[in-house]
Amino acid sequence: MSYNASINPSIIKDWVTNNLSLESVEVELKQKGLQADDVTHYIKEFKKQRNAKKQFKGFVLMSIGAFLGFLSCVMTILQVFPEWYSLVLYGITFVGVSIIFVCLYFVFE
Repeated sequence: MSYNASINPSIIKDWVTNNLSLESVEVELKQKGLQADDVTHYIKEFKKQRNAKKQFKGFVLMSIGAFLGFLSCVMTILQVFPEWYSLVLYGITFVGVSIIFVCLYFVFE
């Protein structure tokens, strides 16, 4: 736990916003002259922050896909547009489910 206190969160946030690769972060840390344990903890925290950004994006897009699926279900049951029954039932539902599965990749990666 003492390592977490020595990690500078603003540096990690800058790396995440600049989309630096893991190798470039490691090279930068070694150029600063940090010990191997400190480099490991910085990289671990960097991965954690980068994955949190992906997970947030995944959850937001997943909620959009779930809303599309719900909307297609309601529109199919109520038959709001009877001439578009097949498009709503198969088209919008397929798009919603596809978005959800793509977003599951972002969440569970």
